[in-house]
Amino acid sequence: MVVSRTNIICVGCPKGCRIKIEDEDGKIKNISGYGCDKGKEYAREEYKNPTRILPTTVIVENGELPLVSVKTEKPIPKKYLLPAMKEISRARIEAPVKIGDIIIKNVKNTGINVIATNNIETE
Repeated sequence: MVVSRTNIICVGCPKGCRIKIEDEDGKIKNISGYGCDKGKEYAREEYKNPTRILPTTVIVENGELPLVSVKTEKPIPKKYLLPAMKEISRARIEAPVKIGDIIIKNVKNTGINVIATNNIETE
């Protein structure tokens, strides 16, 4: 029997509850320190499959600006952050770019698109 404890800070609201997760052999046995049900669910998901929105930039060719801000449409598993960044770093987009344009479909086969978060007009 392997017992471990994991501490996380909930980001579900500005309170930032300090949540403790106790597990036994990889199974959650107790969650404490949360201030609401959202915090408890956040802790459970963060323990099982931590995910993040990935914001970054992509090079724009023939645009009024050289870069456009982008992000994943939904959170992706943390284990895909670096591989996704490598894929995104190779991307190039031709101006004009509009907010919501899909820059990369299905990044790293996650089923999640990378979209533009800014408008860039042609030079």
